[in-house]
Amino acid sequence: MTGTAPGLRMPDADARVLARRNDIIADLKAIVPGEGVIAHEREMRPYESDALTAYRQLPLVVVLPSTTAQVAAVLKYCHHNEIRVVPRGAGTSLSGGALPLEDAVLLGMGKFNKILEIDTPNRCAVVQPGVTNLGISKAVEHLGFYYAPDPSSQIACTIGGNVGENSGGVHCLKYGLTTNNVLGAELVLITGEIVRLGGKHLDAGGLDLLSVVIGSEGLLGVVTEVTVRLLKKPDTARAVLVGFPTSEDAGECVARIIAAGIIPAGIEMMDKDAIAAAEAFVHVGYPLDVEALLIVELDGPEAECAHLLEEVSRIAQGCNSVTLRVSTSEAERLGFWAGRKAAFPAVGRISPDYLCMDGTIPRRQLPFVLARMRELSVQYGLRVANVFHAGDGNLHPLILYDANAPGELHAAESFGADILRLCVEVGGVLTGEHGVGVEKRDLMDTMFNEVDLAQQQRMKCAFDDKSLLNPGKVFPTLHRCAEFGRMHVSGGALPFPDLPRF
Repeated sequence: MTGTAPGLRMPDADARVLARRNDIIADLKAIVPGEGVIAHEREMRPYESDALTAYRQLPLVVVLPSTTAQVAAVLKYCHHNEIRVVPRGAGTSLSGGALPLEDAVLLGMGKFNKILEIDTPNRCAVVQPGVTNLGISKAVEHLGFYYAPDPSSQIACTIGGNVGENSGGVHCLKYGLTTNNVLGAELVLITGEIVRLGGKHLDAGGLDLLSVVIGSEGLLGVVTEVTVRLLKKPDTARAVLVGFPTSEDAGECVARIIAAGIIPAGIEMMDKDAIAAAEAFVHVGYPLDVEALLIVELDGPEAECAHLLEEVSRIAQGCNSVTLRVSTSEAERLGFWAGRKAAFPAVGRISPDYLCMDGTIPRRQLPFVLARMRELSVQYGLRVANVFHAGDGNLHPLILYDANAPGELHAAESFGADILRLCVEVGGVLTGEHGVGVEKRDLMDTMFNEVDLAQQQRMKCAFDDKSLLNPGKVFPTLHRCAEFGRMHVSGGALPFPDLPRF
């Protein structure tokens, strides 16, 4: 690795592949002609890292296909020659999911950027994986529709990456994650075979392989087309900003809102450091004299929104709220969200570096976890700004550090690992939407035992018999597929023989 973080384990480079680099480049240029292959060091630098910038590595070569046939040919070639492949979307992964390997082809899907079909009668759209998340909603807003999942990086992140990580966003509480909003996908297997999963219909028969692929982090195949669900824009959407004297009060308010049977479109929470950073960045009028801020959005018929706003206001007052401001216009509502969605870049103004964590906990554990994180902050001597999807318990602590200060990156990594262990200890999970990648890979055994992990790797082997797709990610221990018996996808079918049992 050429990165600044010591000790990150990745698969040993294949000397045979490195020795054949020039021949491999020439073969790939024959498959993807013109400017589709990038092989010079300077030109490959933009691909050496994703949004987890603590880790960096130049790939063997970058390939930028523009057709599904080219993707299939590249993968078939790599499978035949046993060359590893790392798929990449926009590179916004915060878990190192698109981190290259020295001996691997980096397959960039940025040229797959077209919306192929908008089908409003069936309330869906067919898009290529390089279309941005926000681009889908922009393309259908004149028809009164939108695409519900909305990660904070939605202006840049692509739908292919969203499928790989099962991304969520501020409105996933009511409308679900990517897996709840994708109807079908076209997938190219490492053998070059092209399969279709799902479609425009609500549910497909047989094994639910679409749900297996969503969230698979590029380990099973390369997505070249996605059919997404479109939703009708609600009649009314109103947001309320509520400030609290403590994070515990804000957490209690979240719990009481859900317990009252109210399902807002979104409930977001920010602590004092995040509030100050966001307000200085976008100037939307966030209160600066509170310890915690909730953004609660309600949508639907106007009368329903008005009633629920009154209920939320009443609950907030019962949880010691000290400020409450309801949006009075669409511009004001969007302003409330502008601060929240800009929180990550805003924190960059108060710290040279930060790690953005991603763990999910039961809502009732929110006060305890926040208190414990404050203790860990003192223990490691690093500040932490908290921004998270409070409604579904998806935490995004931002651990502030300086990579140029000796030992601070290591301390930040240890701090983050303790936060993720804490999430699992209280009944939560390691990730809500950022994926495992390399960031959480070595913590997988805190959540899964050996049998669990082996079963997951059996599924990978069914799609990728030589473990060539995105190796070194997700699984803390690599196994050869032969250890699990023969399992293979062929012609779109998935025949599982009797699997060996532990």
